[in-house]
Amino acid sequence: MQLTIIGASGSFPGPGSPASCYLVSANGVDEHGDPKTWRILLDLGNGALGTLQRYVALEDIDAILLSHLHPDHFMDLLGLHVVVRWNPNGWDAGRIPVYGPAATADRSAIAYGMDTDPGMHPDFEFIDWQVREPVEIGPFKVTPYPVRHPIEEAYALRVETTETTADGEHTSVLTYSGDTDTDPGLVEAATGADLFLCEAAFHEGRDDEVDGVHLTGKRAGAMATQADVGRLLLTHIPVWNDPLVTAQEARTTYDGQLAVAVSGVTYTV
Repeated sequence: MQLTIIGASGSFPGPGSPASCYLVSANGVDEHGDPKTWRILLDLGNGALGTLQRYVALEDIDAILLSHLHPDHFMDLLGLHVVVRWNPNGWDAGRIPVYGPAATADRSAIAYGMDTDPGMHPDFEFIDWQVREPVEIGPFKVTPYPVRHPIEEAYALRVETTETTADGEHTSVLTYSGDTDTDPGLVEAATGADLFLCEAAFHEGRDDEVDGVHLTGKRAGAMATQADVGRLLLTHIPVWNDPLVTAQEARTTYDGQLAVAVSGVTYTV
């Protein structure tokens, strides 16, 4: 599978990146058994919808997977609603599945200023996450794990694809932290992941008194080491943070492959 960074800016869009949004693609088959490239989004934060269109036609989105309901992780769902409902050329792709916390449908409608009934249900198929219960989306298996963040539901998402070759089956694993502080659920979600896309919004020595909100680079590295991941990709870095400092913090606790997410870059998992 491939991961394309659409937005990696923490808490709000920055001058070089939208807020959180990650495009994940993998080859599979459609309902008729014909070859198809499947495309899912991990979060759709503010500013992401415009940049996303550089990399995929909006009608080719197969599902949207929301880690939690802070605006920098879901607010551009409202813009996509406009595309689906009001495109004068029509919309033939059907209702897009949206996996997320139980309040997703109502929160989206309220944010747009519309009644919750019918709200955006004509445009999206809202599906509530069930803790640690995987869902199948084409070639993807996605499992939500609860993590620690100041909102009613927040999840890390473990994304798996399995490929059959002459040597047998091989499973690739991408784990996305969502927003979280240190948490056993995060380590569980990331255990053995080939690529760990992990937030690191705080800095050591500056944000130490704030508990249960975000990771620092050092704490993200510690989570990656505990989970024994293959690569660590740091993300959700606010514009007032120096990414080099974040990476240096992570290097004190993690000695594997390490990078900082940049909008527009694609990784193979």
